Amino acid sequence: MEFQGLPEGCIASILSRTTPADVCRFSVVSKIFRSTAESDAVWKRFLPSDYHSIISQSPSPLNYPSKKELYLALSDRPIIIDQGKKSFQLEKKSGKKCYMLAARALSIIWGDTEQYWNWTTDTNSRFPEVAELRDVCWLEIRGVLNTLVLSPNTQYAAYLVFKMIDARGFHNRPVELSVNVFGGHGSTKIVCLDPNEELPHRRVEGLQRPNARSDGWLEIEMGEFFNTGLDDEVQMSVVETKGGNWKSGLFIEG
Repeated sequence: MEFQGLPEGCIASILSRTTPADVCRFSVVSKIFRSTAESDAVWKRFLPSDYHSIISQSPSPLNYPSKKELYLALSDRPIIIDQGKKSFQLEKKSGKKCYMLAARALSIIWGDTEQYWNWTTDTNSRFPEVAELRDVCWLEIRGVLNTLVLSPNTQYAAYLVFKMIDARGFHNRPVELSVNVFGGHGSTKIVCLDPNEELPHRRVEGLQRPNARSDGWLEIEMGEFFNTGLDDEVQMSVVETKGGNWKSGLFIEG
């Protein structure tokens, strides 16, 4: 029997077991595929099971006439949740859940002391506030996320998203980035946060450096971890406490 001869409900069940990218390709095969590929029955399977709880936290109502349009909206741009402390987005091809912890959700040593850190706004930021480093010699930033909110059985990567404006103290100083799953796998790497590679000091020569994002920020991968779906915590950190030099001009988005 050809696919076209199958009941629409059967075709919907088959398509829902593929991927969003596959469904979009199937939609050009025939009229019945196109009709089924637009159905809520298919696209609801690609939305996370807790999507109602997630989108209800957004300050802006998300009212879309179809599950496909909701999926595409969530994969095209992040929504702000948890009172501005997180953003949520779907990875477009797979539907996997992606989160960003805002700077306000992080533990920043001396972060509430105006002499060392300042909380400010940035027109290029998705969040209402970003953290501006004024002057510290002890740089320590930590973030924690419960793995139950992530997609299970999925390989994840954690990134630091930041920018530098008139930065000082990072050009020749290695910084330690780490990602650890509580009770499981952990990784630590030494990087240089300064994107300028001109005349590198031997201390940072050859180290990983950040890449420019399309939204005006820089990002650098901190490490990877596999989310089994169990109730764990992924712990992330950015640390430079050994050099003793003063640092400034670092802006943390998340």
